[in-house]
Amino acid sequence: MSLPSLLVLTDRTQCSGSLVEVVAAAVDAGARAVVLREKDLAKTPRAELAEQLRLVLAPAGGLLILAGACGDAVHLAACDAFPSPRPALVGRSCHDAAELAAAGAEGSDYVTLSPVFATASKPGYGPVLGVEGLAALTPVATTPVYALGGVQPPDVADCLAAGASGVAVMGPVMRTPQLVATYLAALSRAAA
Repeated sequence: MSLPSLLVLTDRTQCSGSLVEVVAAAVDAGARAVVLREKDLAKTPRAELAEQLRLVLAPAGGLLILAGACGDAVHLAACDAFPSPRPALVGRSCHDAAELAAAGAEGSDYVTLSPVFATASKPGYGPVLGVEGLAALTPVATTPVYALGGVQPPDVADCLAAGASGVAVMGPVMRTPQLVATYLAALSRAAA
């Protein structure tokens, strides 16, 4: 299962409207892969939200990835156990060389590497890697790396030049979902 070069991560606390409306606007702007985080929700409301987002993504051929170890496509935190049976798609959050190596060894299909830049979403979450740190760590990965954390559209080319396969964004798109088009244009230019 191949992933697009842009992953959108959800955070309803940063939304400019309801999460479903924001994701719909992001999909209208071109988003095709969404990671549903919202791990603080109870099982039933989270499942209902996941179904609503699947309905938004389906007409565009989009993919919903669930944070945590449940579903056909999952995104695991650095400390989550690898699920058994293995889902069709497994991503993992990574922050250093050891986590990148472990994600590859366990069979993850992709990783997010963060924080590349300072981010309002997770202030103080480890030292920022910067483009230099991203470039130093991407060779350790044996799976596609998505640069995450404070990545703005002007940073996309530098992230790809540093070895990232794509970018993962949360706050900017949750606040202004139309920015997806700007990220996609930057990804297209950088890949050309």
